[in-house]
Amino acid sequence: MAWKTLDEMDLDGKTVLTRVDINVPVNDGVVTDNTRIQRILPTIHDILAAGGKPVLLAHFGRPKGERVTEMSLSVVRPALEAALGRPVKFADDCIGLPAKQAVSELEAGDVLLLENTRFHAAETKNDPAFAAALAALGDIYCNDAFSAAHRAHGSTEGVARLLPSCAGRLMQAELSALETALGEPVRPVVAVVGGAKVSTKLDLLGNLVAKVDHLVIGGGMANTFLAAQGIDVGKSLAEHDMTDTASEILTKAQDAGCEIILPTDVVVAREFAANAANETVPADACPADAMILDAGPETVAKISAVFEHANTLIWNGPLGAFEIEPFDAATNAAALKAAELTSADELTSVAGGGDTVAALNKAGAAERFTYISTAGGAFLEWMEGKTLPGVAALG
Repeated sequence: MAWKTLDEMDLDGKTVLTRVDINVPVNDGVVTDNTRIQRILPTIHDILAAGGKPVLLAHFGRPKGERVTEMSLSVVRPALEAALGRPVKFADDCIGLPAKQAVSELEAGDVLLLENTRFHAAETKNDPAFAAALAALGDIYCNDAFSAAHRAHGSTEGVARLLPSCAGRLMQAELSALETALGEPVRPVVAVVGGAKVSTKLDLLGNLVAKVDHLVIGGGMANTFLAAQGIDVGKSLAEHDMTDTASEILTKAQDAGCEIILPTDVVVAREFAANAANETVPADACPADAMILDAGPETVAKISAVFEHANTLIWNGPLGAFEIEPFDAATNAAALKAAELTSADELTSVAGGGDTVAALNKAGAAERFTYISTAGGAFLEWMEGKTLPGVAALG
């Protein structure tokens, strides 16, 4: 897809409406994790360096079209100022007189944060009048919020069609990484898909089997696939009503020449608790009173061997109940293997999704992956092969 970057825009003296994702966790009025703020700094700095005046558009929480005091973006302002190392001006609305006045007072080097776009119901409805009111504030639109690009909202899609538009640095990095992983990847390509339910990742699995050479399925999803093969999974988390669908995916993969890798050995326990008594058994030998909570070492060895022969890896979801020890072992071992190969320039590794990022961080592998996406739903929808409205509008 053809989308412009900041380098292709004349920003000097221009007001740049910049859609960012600073929907960060807050406790007692203090930002507790500024990762998303850190990710947007390159875009803001580059706009300033080019002589532009960044005006930040963002949502915060789910106010559902109402002005909710505790969901004001003013709470994020101190953390944003600290990260930027400069003052950030604030307008208590994103359209209308307060926004117009704040924009008109901007001087070179100023950064302006507008109030929560979702204080207006028209934002999520992508109302044309609301988009036009946003567009009236700026000369150029820059979208740096890939994580919100799957939403056709006023500030992500509507305004992009009314102004000269481009991708910010984070959006550019996300799109480039995903294009490398799924658009025109260097083969062989392996995908790791984990998580609890097949039903939430049907579109993803259906798209991947036609695009990758190997598909590793882990977590509770793997139990459903084992059950589809007539294997008794005991009391394991599994969607028994989805076994026919799982069988269809296995057939589709076979027809497409995609190898699906399921656990051949599993770690089972009688209770879902940290350090619960457990044992490793063949995948088809789960005791009737036990549950599968992780893949076993034989499975990890198989996954590692596939990684060694692959050139591209895309990862979404853990291989087991990674939140509690020792059922994080398979995820940790596979993640560290991927990190090792990436560090040796033998593998391009791209990962995303909330649980995925948490699991890779826990394993100590995230920093060595080629790219870690901060997006959740947008990352998944891209992997599913869907068109993202916020990206399409930049074309």
